[in-house]
Amino acid sequence: MSSLDPALASRLSRNDDGLVPAIVQQHDTGEVLMLAWMDDEALQRSLTTGRATYWSRSRQEYWVKGETSGNRQHVKEIRVDCDGDTLLVKVDQEGPACHTGTRTCFDDGLVG
Repeated sequence: MSSLDPALASRLSRNDDGLVPAIVQQHDTGEVLMLAWMDDEALQRSLTTGRATYWSRSRQEYWVKGETSGNRQHVKEIRVDCDGDTLLVKVDQEGPACHTGTRTCFDDGLVG
């Protein structure tokens, strides 16, 4: 796998584990689907393959969304926020995005 473009890599502000949070959004509706984490390799894989790839903090490995569940995310675009500390990954989601089987990870009720 080729390395991340140095110009893009220099714009990113990573946490102590080398990760950047990635907000995942349905590209055509704007629906927020989930939050995941990316390092440079996951970002490069997502850009290169068009399949959303993340770093699993619990399993300590890369995972391609939908590889086992079939609920794939096809990357339409990836944006970097103004501080370089968050990514916005716009995808075409197949099936539910959440591991619980719901469309979005943010449908568990309002806070407050």
